[in-house]
Amino acid sequence: MDDISNQDQAIELLQQLGLKEYEAKSFVALARRQHGTAKDISETSEVPRTRVYDAVRVLEWKGLVETQHSNPQVFRAVSIDEAINTLQSEYIDRTESLRGALSGLEPTDDEQTTEATHEVWSLSGDQGITSRAQQLIEGATNEVMLVVGHRSIFTAQLAEQLHAAQERGVDVIVGTVDKELRAEIQDVLPDIEVFVSGLNWLDQSPLPGDDTQISRLLLTDREAILVSSFTETTGDGREHEQGVFGRGFHNGLVAITRRLMATGLLFQDDPGEEDTAVS
Repeated sequence: MDDISNQDQAIELLQQLGLKEYEAKSFVALARRQHGTAKDISETSEVPRTRVYDAVRVLEWKGLVETQHSNPQVFRAVSIDEAINTLQSEYIDRTESLRGALSGLEPTDDEQTTEATHEVWSLSGDQGITSRAQQLIEGATNEVMLVVGHRSIFTAQLAEQLHAAQERGVDVIVGTVDKELRAEIQDVLPDIEVFVSGLNWLDQSPLPGDDTQISRLLLTDREAILVSSFTETTGDGREHEQGVFGRGFHNGLVAITRRLMATGLLFQDDPGEEDTAVS
C-alpha cells in the first residue's frame, strides 16, 4: 500500500471514528510531520487555511494535537499510540452512553414481551454473525456445541471464548468438517472435545449447482441456534456470510439440530462409523 493509499485510508477511518473531514485531514497532515503552522497544515492537507484553525481547535480539545503559542502558532500531533488510545477511550465512552440511552427508552406500548418459540431471524455480514455467536457462547450456562464449517471462522478470539466457557463449567464440544481442521483446533484447545462431523452436506451440498458452504452451526444450552453460510454475492468472487438465528426449546430449527445430535451424526470421530450419541 503506497503513501497516498495510507493517507486516504487514515482520513477515512478517522472520519468513521467521529472526526469531521477537515479535522481528519489536518490530523493526518500533522502526523506526517514533526510540527507545523496553519499554513503548513493547509499546504499538506489541502484544507483551506481559514478552516485549519477551527479543525485544530477541535483536535486540541480532543487531546489529539498540542499547540505552541508562538507567532505564528505551531501545532503538532500527539504520538500514534496516544492518539489511538484517546480515540479508543472516546469510542468506548460513546458506546456506553449509547447503551444507557437505549436501555432507558420507554416502550411504545404496555404489552408484555413474551419469548417467541417459533420465530427465526436472519442475520447478514460476518461482523454481526460473529457478534451474535460471541453473545450466545458467553451467555451459555450448560452447554456449547459448535460445528466449524470454514477455517476462517475459527479465530483466536473464538478460541478464547470457548476456553472461557469451559473454564466457567460449561460443557464445550466442537465439530469440524475434516480431520485436518480437527487437528488444528485440538492443538489450540487441547482440553476441549473436538470431533469430525458426520454431516457431509455441511461441507458440500448433494444438490447440483449448490455451492453454498455452511460456515458455522452453533447450539447453546440446546435452546438457541445460529447457522450461517458463505455465498458469493459479487462478481469479484468475494464471499458474504449470511445466517439464521432461533431461540426457544420448541423452536423447529432448534429441535431439528437437537435430534441430529441425538442420532450421533452431528459429532462423531469418523464419518461413516457408528459412534456414541451425544446425550
